[in-house]
Amino acid sequence: MSQTTATVVAQVSQQDMFKHVLNDPLLGSSIYVNIALAGLTLLLFVYMARSLTDPRAKLIVVSVMGVSAVSIASYTGLASGLTIGILEMPEGHAMYETTTELAHSGEEVDGTVSLWGRYLTWAFSTPFILLALGLIAGSNLTKIFTAIVFDIGIMITGLAAALTTSSYPMRWAWYGISVTFFLVVVYILLFEWPEDARQAGTADIFNTLKILTVVLWFGYTIWWALGNEGLAVIESVGLTSWGYSAFDIVAKYLFSFLVVKYVVDNVEKVSAGSDYGATSSAIPADD
Repeated sequence: MSQTTATVVAQVSQQDMFKHVLNDPLLGSSIYVNIALAGLTLLLFVYMARSLTDPRAKLIVVSVMGVSAVSIASYTGLASGLTIGILEMPEGHAMYETTTELAHSGEEVDGTVSLWGRYLTWAFSTPFILLALGLIAGSNLTKIFTAIVFDIGIMITGLAAALTTSSYPMRWAWYGISVTFFLVVVYILLFEWPEDARQAGTADIFNTLKILTVVLWFGYTIWWALGNEGLAVIESVGLTSWGYSAFDIVAKYLFSFLVVKYVVDNVEKVSAGSDYGATSSAIPADD
């Protein structure tokens, strides 16, 4: 009787990762579904907002359209193998010295799959979410800028937590920094912008979007800790990826739909006049 021994390969190419995603139904579907939804929602929002003329209302809609646009690009990066790879976790991690079987070839490689491109997705898409929220709340530029700066900090330090392989405690140190930045954003969402929204007359929709955002963003944070990059309570890369994708579907596409629908139906509440965003005219000085 012959015995089959798995071949352990030292390196995995971008092509290998592309084929691995393509041949792993659970992992692949978590990516392809989001590419399709991002494209469909982008077209839907263009159609829904086709009659808008108010500059500020259009800015809010374009902000959430940016979420779908970024998602198309970033999920395509994952599907192509560009922003996905194999990481060997540090000693102390539950996935230390684990191996991954490549779905297309059956070969084994040291390490576990890391979809690090998701952090690029969030670094570029979540600022658009906060921009839309801040504009709906009628907040000032300083508060909006503060929220966006710390939000980007969340994603960059989250990426560092995911990619650090030198030390297991350092992964959690990065995670702690990321959570700290996250709490700053939560404070703005829960304690600063609600009063702005009340004064702007948009408290009803803002409160709905606020709760949706805070709950789901906490969900992302907890899911990281439970998934294969954190404590690995959930070791399956496909299941971990689907968890993030499920959060994305609600936190991005449903959120964006609610924003566009509200803006289209309530232009007068978000309008700042037809000259909003226009460059002030300058009168040239006499020679």
